[in-house]
Amino acid sequence: MLLDNPVFIFTILIAVSLSIPPIFERIKLPGLVGLLLAGVILGPSGLQFLNHKTETMVLLSGVGKIYLMFVAGLEIDLSQFRKTRNRSMGFGFLTFIVPLITGMLVGRWFGFGWNGALLIGSLFASHTLLAYPIVSRLGVVQNEAITVTIGATIFTDTAALLVLAICVGIAAGNFTAWSLMLLLVALAVYSVAVLWGIDRVGKEFFRRSGDNEGNQFLFVLLALFVASVGAQVIGIEQIVGAFLAGLAVNDVIGESPVKEKVEFVGGVLFIPFFFIDMGLLIDLPAFLKTLSSWGLTLAIVGGLIGSKFVAAWLASVIYRYSRVEMLSMWSLSLPQVAATLAATLVGYQQGILTQDILNSVIVLMVVTSILGPLITSRVASRIPVPQPETDTVDELWRDTAGLEGETDDSAPFTVIVPVQNPQTERSLIQLAALLARHEQGRVVPLVVTRAAVHMDDPGLETSLQRGQKLLRRAVEIGQAYAVPLEPQLRIDDDVPLGITRLSREENSNLIIVGWSEKTGLRARLFGTVIDSILWSAHCPVAITRLLDEPENIQSILVPVRDLTAPTLRIVGFAQALAAASQADVTLLHVCLPGIPSEQMTQFEAELARILPPDSRPVCIDIQTVAESDIASAILCQAASRDLVLMRSIRRRTTGGLAVSDITTQVVKELPCSVILFGEPHS
Repeated sequence: MLLDNPVFIFTILIAVSLSIPPIFERIKLPGLVGLLLAGVILGPSGLQFLNHKTETMVLLSGVGKIYLMFVAGLEIDLSQFRKTRNRSMGFGFLTFIVPLITGMLVGRWFGFGWNGALLIGSLFASHTLLAYPIVSRLGVVQNEAITVTIGATIFTDTAALLVLAICVGIAAGNFTAWSLMLLLVALAVYSVAVLWGIDRVGKEFFRRSGDNEGNQFLFVLLALFVASVGAQVIGIEQIVGAFLAGLAVNDVIGESPVKEKVEFVGGVLFIPFFFIDMGLLIDLPAFLKTLSSWGLTLAIVGGLIGSKFVAAWLASVIYRYSRVEMLSMWSLSLPQVAATLAATLVGYQQGILTQDILNSVIVLMVVTSILGPLITSRVASRIPVPQPETDTVDELWRDTAGLEGETDDSAPFTVIVPVQNPQTERSLIQLAALLARHEQGRVVPLVVTRAAVHMDDPGLETSLQRGQKLLRRAVEIGQAYAVPLEPQLRIDDDVPLGITRLSREENSNLIIVGWSEKTGLRARLFGTVIDSILWSAHCPVAITRLLDEPENIQSILVPVRDLTAPTLRIVGFAQALAAASQADVTLLHVCLPGIPSEQMTQFEAELARILPPDSRPVCIDIQTVAESDIASAILCQAASRDLVLMRSIRRRTTGGLAVSDITTQVVKELPCSVILFGEPHS
């Protein structure tokens, strides 16, 4: 009875999704491989706890399948695509047509009909950007070859799904040239309706809904399922509609917190269920037989790897890219996960593809999802980091004067300091006053009290009295620095928005917030208050943990990843802080081992070139370290420093803010003070 109980099945799926991926990631294997293996063990070939044909599995796996393709469309960077549209389309065509032809030849060689061979070719044609975090960490995302490869994803995935729709239509029978034409016309009209309709309706809905993220989240889900059902109505697969919905919603929500919440729900629930269900479909004896008769599997894996290489080579010849750029394009376009697995499952369920193809594609996913990122990490590290032009550097430094982008020469330098927490109040006010004194500015201590329904509510009165006490203490602390302090006590329905609204009203240059030493690390760093402040602020936000008074800071370490505008801003902040406390600054660049010494020297020279104008007596040292473990390198250099200043590289989840794995490890183990410098709207 338990095996047919939906709650029991759901419990098993959640337990597997929670426990298995971290285990496989620790042994340097993709977590998705663990989910597939768990499906094999729990399915008909193993313990028989789960069955692919139960209504619960059909529902959850179906939702996971369309959610997977929705997220694939949602994660495509449309701004990157627009920058190099023509070349992205050109490489997209090459990395689509060459693998498509190769896959068709493989299918025909192993006895498949033209329809089955065409579908196999479409499986070769798409790709998943698994290695994007690697090129992002290396700071080479702005390289044209990388940007072109990222943009090509929109072409390959869309075209592959269109081929899938045609193949499924042909397999349904009674398929003539006229019906094919009708399908293509219906598909074109439907695509325009989804892309244009969701974009227009979505933007209007988001404008009217304001900050109501709950309703915005529900709208996104509604758009996904309406588009999926609409695709089925016109006779094409639901995953085509889901992918188009992802592209349409992408332009509506941008990088807002709603996008991260949508991806979070899919990433922790439905998408893992889909991969577990794929494992349930694996017939272990048949899978082992497929591997033993290795011809088909070798042809699919080798054909995919070779055809993607040829496409990247042709693009490098046409667009005159270097060898390392060509290899980076090849490795980025290798992984076959999202569209490939979803289309394979559809083809298998429609009877177009066989069990042998399903097994071989799973092997292909495992091989390419490991090989692609591995090659990317080796070759992309040799791509020179794009350097800003001299005019651009000068313009950026003019824009970052005063720590933010919209300065008014007549307005004083202003630092907003929320002092809600008595445990961090002293260090925050001291840091703000030190910076304001150096910049000849002012400090605005702030307490935001949450509003009540009735303004004479006793609880509100108590909160106001507490806030006034905190503000009096802040003024006492700041008086020692001889800077103007203008305390503010506000009543607002939303504390984070109350902070950022006052910041905008006061035209502040910086917001300084902190975390308590007595709470857990996750609560200190990832609290929803900080999350909301970072998203809605108009100026940079400094999240601080000071173990000593700011005047005692004598050495500052700043890890530098690339030479972009955010890097200039954090270096400018470090210089201002160092000048205020008479400290030295060390800029640390950690690169992977094996990078030519000439490239390291070039990076140091370019970094020295873009340093802020020498208007302040600050000693700035530049160090480059070759180390595969970035966090360990930073911790080693930080051992003799008083403060580490890092960019807050984050991702969002429904639980709040989560910094990158490297930042998390560094902050957790640092023996000294730390400031995370966050960009506005980040």
